[in-house]
Amino acid sequence: MVTSGEMNDTPSSSKQAPPKGIDVIKSVVRTLPSGPGVYRMLDAKGGVLYVGKARDLKKRVTNYTKISGHTNRIARMIAATASMEIVTTHTETEALLLEANLIKQLKPRYNILLRDDKSFPYILIDQTHEIPQIRKHRGARNIKGHYFGPFASAKSVNRTLNTMQRAFLLRSCSDGVFESRSRPCLLYQIKRCSAPCTGEIDKAGYDELVGDAADFLGGKSRKIQDMMVRAMQKAADGNQFEIAANFRDRLRAITTIQTQQGINPDTLSEADVVAVFAEGGQTCVQVFFFRAGQNWGNRAFFPRHDRAATESDVLAAFLTQFYDDKPVPRLVLLSHDFEERALLAEALELKRERKVDVNVPSRGEKRALVEHAITNAREALARRVSESSAQRQLLEKVGEVFGLEGPPRRIEIYDNSHIQGSQPVGAMVVAGAGGFEKAQYRKFNIKNKEIAPGDDYAMMREVLTRRFSRLLKEHGERDDDEDKFPAWPDLILIDGGKGQLSITEEVFADLGVEDVVLVSIAKGPDRDAGHERFFMPGRKPFTLDRTSPVMYFLQRLRDEAHRFAIGSHRARRTKAISANPLDEIAGIGGARKKALLLHFGSAKGVSRAGLADLEGVEGISKAMAQRIYDHFHGG
Repeated sequence: MVTSGEMNDTPSSSKQAPPKGIDVIKSVVRTLPSGPGVYRMLDAKGGVLYVGKARDLKKRVTNYTKISGHTNRIARMIAATASMEIVTTHTETEALLLEANLIKQLKPRYNILLRDDKSFPYILIDQTHEIPQIRKHRGARNIKGHYFGPFASAKSVNRTLNTMQRAFLLRSCSDGVFESRSRPCLLYQIKRCSAPCTGEIDKAGYDELVGDAADFLGGKSRKIQDMMVRAMQKAADGNQFEIAANFRDRLRAITTIQTQQGINPDTLSEADVVAVFAEGGQTCVQVFFFRAGQNWGNRAFFPRHDRAATESDVLAAFLTQFYDDKPVPRLVLLSHDFEERALLAEALELKRERKVDVNVPSRGEKRALVEHAITNAREALARRVSESSAQRQLLEKVGEVFGLEGPPRRIEIYDNSHIQGSQPVGAMVVAGAGGFEKAQYRKFNIKNKEIAPGDDYAMMREVLTRRFSRLLKEHGERDDDEDKFPAWPDLILIDGGKGQLSITEEVFADLGVEDVVLVSIAKGPDRDAGHERFFMPGRKPFTLDRTSPVMYFLQRLRDEAHRFAIGSHRARRTKAISANPLDEIAGIGGARKKALLLHFGSAKGVSRAGLADLEGVEGISKAMAQRIYDHFHGG
């Protein structure tokens, strides 16, 4: 990697500011090669402003040295550039893949960014056990078995799983439950499992069901249906009506899967349909997944980008980031063409290690699928704009109620959770014009051991001190850039009364934090919703009309903070309950812990054991036995 832009030709005096903008870029251009690569533009603090790729780095970066011809957004980016980092690559395809990876990792302010990029669920036939299990799976595909997907949402995969169980009677229980069964469970009684756990079906018969399920999800649905029809007819002809009814019910389940999936195209078996629609400076990208000739759902994305970006620009940037960590289908159908479509296809082939077609269909069933996706993108964007408009109006009213200069761009809500002081957790949730910003949520495990159990004031002091000390360190100055979600809040809501407000004021005074409006929300008499009292510095306590939209909105914010705090507390409590004292001893891994627990029956039994008893456990040396004994006896 070649890093440039941090030097100047002439020595600067201590009073002279370091070079920025075009001067920095010009100094970098002089050392750039005329080959492919990726460049990063950095601000004075080292933050990444923009990541770009080029077939010819020298030629591409030289464009930024021109005085005119840039949009206002790009001109601001150039002016803020204090240094650049350059990575050369062997080919432009490698540069494209690296650019997508860096954009997703660094989230530069001036790039088109794919947001809400969560992993997609799959159906997994898990073959780590001799009796395979069918279940939902997210994340890395490192478990032995057959994966089918992606599905667009948990809802679509759950619906398919439920009907797959009725059609193929595969087990969904965990291995531990499977091993512990002595008689069939309820799923067997309601004909959603063949109960291999208790031998109601032999292994050969169960393996046949597994093969049928894999064939169906792999696109051989007609073959499976025909086989079931023949088996049902044969059973009926032989007067085996119960078996025939079983096949009939399984056929109905298969038909249910197919009818629930809506559009099932005849001309393609494995494809993604990606369509884009833009209006008013906002864009929706709609992705439909077709696998095994079946529609496995769709999802809408709303990338963040400059208002001047075209639909083709957004689509090109979206695709490289979208497929950065996802399996690539053999066919990608697009609503819009763009200049680097062939390069994208080459990059996807490199990832997939097989042929990938990236096309913009103009007629036939494929074009109809694209048009359907465009319609869905248009409708999804209209819903989002409508919701955003209502949200903006609501925030304007919130600003009026609490005396802000305008609608708050970032609201932070704080709450604590504990049970009689145990496992205390503080929580912060964040809301803005786009609703709840869940990526900004934070939980705070209370670390100060001197805090008395149940001391909510001390807990709130620790949470706020940690939060705003870090904010001052990482974002010392408030950033008014409207193109990104702010790091500093305009409004803080504290779940509590006058006491919590006083603690907040003390913390802010100690840290020198200003220009943040503080509000504490106290529950009404008998905790009656709608009668909350609001406390603010310099104002008398007040209430709002219980039917006011602002009151409903504030209740939602408070309830979300409460939900998140309780969830974080439960997770910490569950972890504490499942913790084992043996985990605290250095050198005790899974094998030794298992041997000790099997020998003594429990961790408590280990703690009471004598030194000689510990030395008698297989795999425990004299030195390790001494270490265990000392741990429990203060040695």
